Amino acid sequence: MNVNKAIILGNVTRDPEIRSLPSGQNVASFGVATNRFWTDKNGEKKSQVEFHNVITFGRLAEIAQKFLKKGSLVYIEGRLQTRNWQDQQGVKHYRTDIIAERIQLGPKSLGRIETTAPQEEVVAEEAIPPEEEINPEEIPF
Repeated sequence: MNVNKAIILGNVTRDPEIRSLPSGQNVASFGVATNRFWTDKNGEKKSQVEFHNVITFGRLAEIAQKFLKKGSLVYIEGRLQTRNWQDQQGVKHYRTDIIAERIQLGPKSLGRIETTAPQEEVVAEEAIPPEEEINPEEIPF
């Protein structure tokens, strides 16, 4: 049995860009940054940022484009997919993307929205308490 599952919780680094495939299906791409914090053996606090490329298709792409903006907190579940191509100079390039199958938007004053790829409706959940809201000053970009 094989498993290809990616789960990230981070901040959107660029507004989603939406395009249409020749088949007419929508596809959106955007970036997400995740932070890792730890204390080294000398007691110094360290942090590291990872940047992820996320791709969504269909209704999920439309939802991402409508509700996600740079700085938004987002939870993504999906799978990893690596593409490769050769440029004009003959150099081979690789890019690993997360193909989102589920997106959950972060806190908002009116609640949050959760959806999965096959679902056609956006369901609003109850509001998140104010103490869980993100301070925009803490976003690392």
